[in-house]
Amino acid sequence: MTDRIRERMNQLRSEADAAVLRAEDAEAKLKKYEQELLDRDMQITSFQHQIATLDADNAKLEEQLASYKSSTLEGEQSKTTSENLTRKVQLLEEELDVAEKNVKETVEKLRQVDVKAEHFERQVQRAEQERDAWEAKYEQLEAKYKKSQQELDELEKSMQDL
Repeated sequence: MTDRIRERMNQLRSEADAAVLRAEDAEAKLKKYEQELLDRDMQITSFQHQIATLDADNAKLEEQLASYKSSTLEGEQSKTTSENLTRKVQLLEEELDVAEKNVKETVEKLRQVDVKAEHFERQVQRAEQERDAWEAKYEQLEAKYKKSQQELDELEKSMQDL
């Protein structure tokens, strides 16, 4: 019986040693799992922080995108306005060219009218001079006619007296 007790004790010791080994293994695994859990929790916290940072960056980028879109729209509106103003300036320049051409033509026509007016004024002066000359000649001839008429009347009177 002592052998049996010894055997049983040895068996119990073996079982106890095995249980201690299993407990130590379980504790080591538990520590390992707890460490992994802690690492995972830290990773989760890190990921949450990264997510929060990325969300903030995303919000900033969305604001920038909205600002860029607004700037792009303003730029397009400015471009459209600029193009419209450029077209308007071009049309006004074309109208100015036409107006300048018309002014040049009008100035040339006025110059020609002035030349013709001067020519006609000279003709009028010559005609007036000719008229004055003819009037003077007429007056001379009229005076001669009156003188001749008077002489004729005197001659007729003197002939009647005879």
